[in-house]
Amino acid sequence: MRTNLKLKKAIKLRSEQDNLRIKALNQGVELIAPETIFLSKDTTFGKNVKIEPYVVIGSKVNIGNNVTIKSFSHLEGAKLEKNVTVGPYARIRPGSHFLPGSKVGNFVETKNSKIKSKSKINHLSYIGDTEVGENSNIGAGTITCNYDGIKKNKTKIKKNVFVGSNSSLVAPLVIEENSVVGAGSVITKNIAKNSLALTRSPQITKKNYKRKKK
Repeated sequence: MRTNLKLKKAIKLRSEQDNLRIKALNQGVELIAPETIFLSKDTTFGKNVKIEPYVVIGSKVNIGNNVTIKSFSHLEGAKLEKNVTVGPYARIRPGSHFLPGSKVGNFVETKNSKIKSKSKINHLSYIGDTEVGENSNIGAGTITCNYDGIKKNKTKIKKNVFVGSNSSLVAPLVIEENSVVGAGSVITKNIAKNSLALTRSPQITKKNYKRKKK
């Protein structure tokens, strides 16, 4: 009996998804391998939208014109304006807002954040409770440290900022325009505009070093 009930639910879910896929296709959305893509009833699409295989779109997602969502991405509660690219393997959580021409790449997670026009977060990053200004680049492995164990704190990254790879931005924090964060830095203080900020331990090199043998 339980098996039959589960089977009926699975068939019903499949039927609902098929209807949503057909509706999207009729609206002109390009679904590659549509049987692998899951949509929600309240998803809205603009023109010239492309969705690659194995994408899950949860509730309250608004997708604008000329948007591409690449494979294995999961979106919910997000707004994607025109000319935005997401994924592959991106997790877009509620409160994420991508302005025209912004890009989020593979293994990037965003939450409650605004990514402004032509800014990029291409690889392996977590961006939470953050505003990223226009034409800024967030390097691979960068994270915003937004939670102090009690409350969430904000990070504000202004326009034309370059954040080097493997950086930790400890909120609350403001990085002013045209600034650079050196790779591997832990930033805990506000950065003035047109500045370079970096924190690193000195490198120690021992020449002619021999490894211990077993």
